[in-house]
Parts: sequence; C-alpha cells; structure tokens
Amino acid sequence: MNFQLHIGDWVNDGVDYLLDNYSGVFDAIGMVVDEFASTIEALLQVMPAEVMILLFALLGAWRLGLRFAIFTLAALGLILLSGFWPQTVVTLGLTLSATMISLLIGIPLGIWAATSDRVNMLIRPLLDFMQTMPAFVYLIPAAMLFGLGRVPGIIATVIFAMPPAVRLTTLGIRQVNKEIIEAGQSFGCTSSQLLFKVQLPNALPSIMAGVNQTIMMALSMVIIASMVGAGGLGNEVLASIQRLDIGLGFESGMSVVLLAIVLDRITESFGDSRRARRSGYLSRLFGRISGQRAPVNGESH
Repeated sequence: MNFQLHIGDWVNDGVDYLLDNYSGVFDAIGMVVDEFASTIEALLQVMPAEVMILLFALLGAWRLGLRFAIFTLAALGLILLSGFWPQTVVTLGLTLSATMISLLIGIPLGIWAATSDRVNMLIRPLLDFMQTMPAFVYLIPAAMLFGLGRVPGIIATVIFAMPPAVRLTTLGIRQVNKEIIEAGQSFGCTSSQLLFKVQLPNALPSIMAGVNQTIMMALSMVIIASMVGAGGLGNEVLASIQRLDIGLGFESGMSVVLLAIVLDRITESFGDSRRARRSGYLSRLFGRISGQRAPVNGESH
C-alpha cells in the first residue's frame, strides 16, 4: 500500500495562501511588534549599565534579601566586564517584549479556559502541540510570514513561551477553594467581582509561577531566534557554533545562564505570599522576644 499523507504539502499550501491573501495583515502585525520591541530595547539601552545593575540588585534585595543582591551585583558585573553587556541588553529586551505579549494573550485565555470547560477542552490539545513541537520549527513559518529580524523571533518566542501562562492561570483559578467562592457568592458578588476580587487574588501564586515559566521559556527561545536575525546573545552563541569557538560559546552561554538565574529568582519571589512571609518574620520576632522558639512549618507547639 503506497498511500501517504503529505501533511507538509498542506502546511506549505496554507502558508502560501496566507502570504498571497493576508500579507498586509502580517505586515501590520510586524510593524506593531517591531515598534513595541524597539521601544522596550531603547528604554533599556538608554539606561547606563551601572544603573541597571544597581536597580536589579535593589530589586533582588527587596524580594530576596542581601545575599541575593550581592549575587546579582556579581553576576551582572561579570557580564559587564566580559564585554557582553550590549548583547545582554538586547536579549533582555527581546525576552521582555515576548513575555509581555505572551502574558497579554495567555492570561485572558487562561481565565476564559478556567471559566468554560468547552474552551478548556479545545485549547488543551493546542497547548500540548505548542509545547512539544521543536522550537526550531516555529522559526520557519515566522520567517516566511514576517521576514528576517527580531519580529519573527519574537513571534516564534510568543508561540513557544505562552502555554505555561495559559495552563497555570487556568489551574490556579480552578483550584481556588470552593468555600471561598461560595462565600463571595453569598455576599452578592457578581461574576466579574468574583473573578477579580476572589478568584484571581487567590490564584496569584499559580499565575506568577506561569509568568516565571513564560520568562524562562522566552529567554531560551530568543537565543534560538538568532537563527532568523533576532540578535542579542544568540548571535554570539550561533557564531561560536559556526566557528567551533569553545571560549566564545562558554562566555556567551555563561551570560545567558547568569541573566536567567537573576530573572528566575526575582520573578519566582513574586509568587510567594508577602503576607505569609511577613507573618513568619513577625512570629519569629515575637518568639525571640518572649524567649520561645517560633514553630516552623509542619511543627506543632
């Protein structure tokens, strides 16, 4: 039996159809994305490197303490001294641009899926497809539809990085305690009040975990997007592969790793309950004042 499904031909025909009939739409989308990304990148580049490093360190001190602030200063200072700071700023701009677009689409879609079983059933296979398809594959149609440069890189990154935001937003809202929802309903909350004042605040840790994962996936994808001219540290990684330059590959890769650690720890901290942390600090403080050790999570008095 010689019957074969030529799915690739169907995909090629579909892309050709889009190019022939909707090229103006893709040009308009590309202009908006490029303007948005260039604005973010310009804002980052106008800031002196020392000021940006200090701001990251202060943010790290606020969220995670003095030790992480020192690590942030050392990590970003190492990137600056190694000469990869301009490329790191470009990579950071691409990551932030793709993350913002992913969240702008992903969080509302996650809310919709959480409130509708039918929508959730329809988008779950699509999210599975988006997460399991090899990242390189997204670059091909993106480059065909939007040309070369940072725009196809950002579009491909959005497709690759958006699923965690959708999934974890849906999961967080669906896991809100039913008793809390019933209490809100008993007090006469409308559906919108219930969503914004009850469900979303209680689902915030899960949503922030989705934001964290989206940023990490976006950062990994913008490195790959250098293959279509996105720029940044990905260009250095790609050049090291082409030249078989181990030193360049290690230096540029190390810059990616250090930037990823800083972004990961800071965004992860926003998923914690600040109120719970403060109450923990207060309980330990009062325990010391009274001469008793405050109980640790999981211990009883």
